[in-house]
Amino acid sequence: MFTGIIEELGEVVAIERGGDSARLRLRGPLVTEGAGHGDSIAVNGVCLTVVEHGEGEFTADVMAETLHRSSLGALVPGSRVNLERPMALGGRLGGHLVQGHVDGTGTILERVPGDQWESVTVSLPEHLARYVVDKGSITVDGVSLTVVTAGPDRFTLGLIPTTLALTTLGIKGPGDPVNLEVDVLAKYVERLLAHGAQAGGPAS
Repeated sequence: MFTGIIEELGEVVAIERGGDSARLRLRGPLVTEGAGHGDSIAVNGVCLTVVEHGEGEFTADVMAETLHRSSLGALVPGSRVNLERPMALGGRLGGHLVQGHVDGTGTILERVPGDQWESVTVSLPEHLARYVVDKGSITVDGVSLTVVTAGPDRFTLGLIPTTLALTTLGIKGPGDPVNLEVDVLAKYVERLLAHGAQAGGPAS
């Protein structure tokens, strides 16, 4: 489980592509400190497993399902990526509960600079729109953010200087893809309500 508070802005060092998979080698001295084989690290919001590590770098395998559902397939050597280690038991939940399981991708539509912040509009896949609400939580490229306004096919965010400086959201522009993970609590509530309706609701 992650929190959506990015620890480090890493970099893609190399990519080995297979028929329906890829192996990424990434540089992230902070997140690899103390890392071991089999540990999890979120890369742009996607939970990946460390295969090899050393000298501030680590490798991770990406299967076809992940490449299909996320924007990791668009990475190239030199791409910057958001990196986060899992939250330690008893640690502070600075953002919100993030699984590292991407629900889909969106595209940055517009950036409007403000005095000390930026308003960013992101496209929203139709199947995810019901989970995104004004002032609710959403994860964009692994960053825990609060939705300013939500529409049927897009939503807006207000990004503070810290987010702009320390994450990929400060360097991505219109047309760039981003990974989206909606609040898992919304999906659980929907599932529970659906089962309750099918069962005819609680007995009186």
